Amino acid sequence: MKKILNEILDFFSDEENLEISRYDPLHLGAMIVIILFGMSLIFWLLWALLVFGGGIQSKVVPFLQILFTSKTAENFGYVGYPYEMGVFEGWITNVVTFCFLILVILGIWHVFKQAEETGK
Repeated sequence: MKKILNEILDFFSDEENLEISRYDPLHLGAMIVIILFGMSLIFWLLWALLVFGGGIQSKVVPFLQILFTSKTAENFGYVGYPYEMGVFEGWITNVVTFCFLILVILGIWHVFKQAEETGK
């Protein structure tokens, strides 16, 4: 009984025990915000890369056919940039997102590499 009473008194006391690690609510809130931001960033990147305008995967084969065969962009519905782009609708967003995704992956790789080097 005395042990339980001491634990209750320790819980409500103002003295801090350095052996017990406690979390600051600010750190917890910041962690939640950073995680939500990171998840939103990944969702936007993948959506813009794989869904917007049919995704980049639907533009690769027609682009390669234009480069290596006698087909032209008009065969795939391309009339002009601001008007009708056919299969290539949204290619600018797809390419910019692809480049940005590469930068994000390299940044994450760099952070993990630094953490590995400092952890040794």
